[in-house]
Amino acid sequence: MRSDVMMQHPQWMHVFLDVRSDVSQASANFWSTALGWPLGDPWPEHPEFRSFEPPDGDAYVHQQIGDHGPRIHFDLEVPDEAEVERLVALGASLAGEPQEWWPMISPGGLPFCLVRRRNRVRPPALSWDRHRSRLVQICIDSPAGLHDQEVAFWRSALSWRWAASESDEFAGKLYPPSGCSVQLLFQRLGEDDQGTAVRAHIDLGTDDIEADAQRLLQLGAAQVEPGRGWIVLRDPTGLVFCTTGNSPDAP
Repeated sequence: MRSDVMMQHPQWMHVFLDVRSDVSQASANFWSTALGWPLGDPWPEHPEFRSFEPPDGDAYVHQQIGDHGPRIHFDLEVPDEAEVERLVALGASLAGEPQEWWPMISPGGLPFCLVRRRNRVRPPALSWDRHRSRLVQICIDSPAGLHDQEVAFWRSALSWRWAASESDEFAGKLYPPSGCSVQLLFQRLGEDDQGTAVRAHIDLGTDDIEADAQRLLQLGAAQVEPGRGWIVLRDPTGLVFCTTGNSPDAP
């Protein structure tokens, strides 16, 4: 695809940790230390939002306090309002009245928003004792009956580079242009999963999975299970996430 066409579609993605007010401080304490980025002040006119602020580069991980969660949703930066109609034509739906953003739902039920594009600089990975890490990936988790439709929607919606997986569990990844905030992985949930809608979790990328898992456990996470190139963890509020062998410099 030509670069001028690519730039018409979403590039930068924001990650939101959606939490209830009663666990918002526990979430803030854990993720500010896990990411190495302090949580900033409430947004002007929108006190339910706060951003984890890296020392260098632009914030792309945020907290939203509401009556839901813990869960993950994300925002896509788009050039103009025409993207709303384009994504609706692909199968998404509007989920509420537009404000400074357009709330939407994917064909499989995953909440996301569209926001106006700005110029962004990705923060670098942070170094710990003997390794580095950064939040590099959102994994879109789909029940088996919704998986193919969801993958097809996001491949059309984003027009990012697609790399198929050889695993039955994963369809593949969508890679944005280099220097963007996160990439997308698509996981097919097992038949034993009780979920009825598409959801998402976040993945840290690190150059030492075991060391990063130990660091996160010391901060208050609990280990759920090891995987093949990742370790599944749960934060103090119950949010499931992974530390993975993805490069902390990806995508």
